[in-house]
Amino acid sequence: MPDSRRQFLTRALLATPLGARSIPAVAARPPGRAAGRSLSSTTVSGRTTDPRIPFFVVPGGNAVDSAVATALIAAVQAPSQTGIGGYGLSAIVSTNGGDRITAVDANSAAPQSLSSDLFRPQADGTVPGRINETGWLAAGVPGVLAGLQLLIDQFASLKLHTLLQPALKLARDGYPWPEGYVRAIAARSIFATDPGSRQLYFRNGLPLAAGEVFRNPALADLLQTLADRNSVDDFYRGGIAQQLAAEFGRNGGLVTTADLAAYRAISVKPLRLSHGNRSVCTPPLTAGGLSVLQMLKTWLSLPGTIKENAALSWHATAETMRWAWRDRLTLLGDPAIESIPVDRLLSDLNAQQSAAAIADAVQRKKILTHDLRSNGQSGTIHISAADDLGNMIALTLTHGNGFGAGVTAAGLGLTLGHGMSRFDPRPDHPNGPRSGKKPLHNMVPVIALEGSQAAFAIGGAGGRKIPNSIFSVLRPWLAENVSLERALTVPRLHTEGTAAMEVTADGSVQKAMLEQLGYTVRTAGSAALAAQPKL
Repeated sequence: MPDSRRQFLTRALLATPLGARSIPAVAARPPGRAAGRSLSSTTVSGRTTDPRIPFFVVPGGNAVDSAVATALIAAVQAPSQTGIGGYGLSAIVSTNGGDRITAVDANSAAPQSLSSDLFRPQADGTVPGRINETGWLAAGVPGVLAGLQLLIDQFASLKLHTLLQPALKLARDGYPWPEGYVRAIAARSIFATDPGSRQLYFRNGLPLAAGEVFRNPALADLLQTLADRNSVDDFYRGGIAQQLAAEFGRNGGLVTTADLAAYRAISVKPLRLSHGNRSVCTPPLTAGGLSVLQMLKTWLSLPGTIKENAALSWHATAETMRWAWRDRLTLLGDPAIESIPVDRLLSDLNAQQSAAAIADAVQRKKILTHDLRSNGQSGTIHISAADDLGNMIALTLTHGNGFGAGVTAAGLGLTLGHGMSRFDPRPDHPNGPRSGKKPLHNMVPVIALEGSQAAFAIGGAGGRKIPNSIFSVLRPWLAENVSLERALTVPRLHTEGTAAMEVTADGSVQKAMLEQLGYTVRTAGSAALAAQPKL
């Protein structure tokens, strides 16, 4: 990473830009409060190709208003990471200082006509034509707008009409096209062949140049319709839904008006793990937090003699992450469709058994064997916000990888996420594709508590790097009772269960230790995290 972990912390908490974008504090005035008495501080993380997303003053708003308004701005100004047609959203909200904590699931759903063998892989594990990643078959029902509407309905002080205004203005007036997006468009041939994407991202037959003003009038019209009706319902059950479904049909996609009409974002009970006076709460499957809690429980069950020894502890950290990724990539999927052993994976007994196997491997200086394959998923935007009324939100939104499916609904200015890429393409896998099913994703928004009080919100951007990066911060905070500031300075590891390992630039000592044990290690960045403490 270009900055040290301590520099990142300072920038995130002060809400100033990092290479992977943080947003300045967002001023807000909740109902009944005098102007200037309340501050809704918002930090945002994304990839380095993000344009600078402007912060928005929300008169009469709270932390959720600020987060939603910022998410809508990002959906217009960061079309590589998220969008109005983004595949999914995952959030967790704390109100009244931690009295009530609610998770929101707005993950993409597979179309009803999706067959389980549509993406059947070849012998090498790849899907022919990568149709699960690129093109209209890769797009499921978009969940972002439904998730934002649920957050507004349950937690915001303002209505959609008001919160849409800055995003609406941005879509009409435009912004300078970033150099990073120029490279992203050039790297994928589908932009030149998909009619809607070519119409949106090209001018006079050529891709947009860096610095050229990018406007999206079709998206502005769509947002205006939603603003006028003060609801996203038209997107799922009205004229916009009919236009979107027609575009899917015209281009060989599967989503229909029935699929859109049936879609609902839902409030769900968060998972919670406590240790001493501290707790962490995160959304359940299909979000990525279960794997983080499994890592934490296993780590807490390891012998103190290992955790207190520098060399042994980093070996144990690597194996703890690899063990959880083995379970994640072989056992997890949509619990509404599949039988997933959630209770067993989060049980004390499983943590003790896992810790015993890991401790034995560490003592023998061995690397455990897991037959897994890395995937390289990336993407997302994360927003953390708090206000002085005790409200706090961690909100993650995504297209998937850069520009999602790479296709755009013509006439709507709506680039679509590729949620179907998050399924394992094997039909018999717990995370295999199936009609109406939601794929496993990597978003891990977290609310952390000290005692009964919400202490901070945190989340990240970076695909499969998110769960490991969140674990790397929560492990010292929860297990060693250190401050959030110090926890954010700890070097971070990344693995997806194989013996290939990544270590952040400030982890040269750890890199050497792991290489001596036989891991294949390289220096690379972690997920970009945004942490917001209580005000």
